Amino acid sequence: MPFKIGFIGLGVMGKPMAKNLLRVHHELVVYNPSPGPVEELVKAGAQRGASPRDVAARADIIITMLPDGPEVEQVILGPGGVLEGARPGALVIDMSSISPTVARKVGAACEAKEVHFLDAPVSGGEPRAIHGTLAIMAGGRKEDFDRAEPVLKAMGSYLTLAGPVGAGNLTKLANQIMVAANIAAMGEALVLATKAGLDPEIVFEAVKGGLAGSSVLNFKAPMVIARNFKPGFRIRLHHKDLRNALQAAESMGIELPLTSLVQRMLASLLAEGKGDLDHSAIVQYLEQRAEVEVKRPG
Repeated sequence: MPFKIGFIGLGVMGKPMAKNLLRVHHELVVYNPSPGPVEELVKAGAQRGASPRDVAARADIIITMLPDGPEVEQVILGPGGVLEGARPGALVIDMSSISPTVARKVGAACEAKEVHFLDAPVSGGEPRAIHGTLAIMAGGRKEDFDRAEPVLKAMGSYLTLAGPVGAGNLTKLANQIMVAANIAAMGEALVLATKAGLDPEIVFEAVKGGLAGSSVLNFKAPMVIARNFKPGFRIRLHHKDLRNALQAAESMGIELPLTSLVQRMLASLLAEGKGDLDHSAIVQYLEQRAEVEVKRPG
């Protein structure tokens, strides 16, 4: 059954996610600060929203896909925001990757207005967003998750209710720790092999069928070897995610030494102006120190 859905945030991930909702014939109202993506979605069949408040007033389910917690708070809680337009009984699904603390704050504000809330960040990058095969990890009430499930299935293949509000983003932080460490380890391995005079493409082919094989390796090694750092997921966003992970760990009194190390690599790349490269460019931090470039020979 088609739903009336509002979608706010049409960036690298949000735009293809919104397109997949149109593909399965949901009625869609969209808003984005820059007009280009809105025009593209309107041509595809969406309706134009004038503001977050306007989008919320015209929808039963409101999805936000934004860069970080401050933007989520502004769009949902701020003046002209979602909660000024949402009707009691509406469902807000924030699919941004933000601090669990912010997710719980937004969830409490929604509950005070009799608006239901899920935090439901995603993993899989732009390719899976385009193909509608994202992993979606949600936090909230089961009845809200069940209500959202038909909508989420248009955007993702792997749907999990991880626990109460905030659990979705805690799960996403765990995911981002593993992805970052995996990319960094892959980078070290390929730098080592290249410095030794091996063809990194042959090394990749040799190891991908063994225990070292992973989705990260299969997606990112070919990008590195081809020197393709077009962002599927930007360094600046992964830096933000690891910052949130380290803050969460500090609040619990635990250490994340590998996360801290990779975060320093990302911070160095940000300082060099490389924040908008794909996070596979972690390899560039390692290449600079080894004075070698991972690429096809010749």
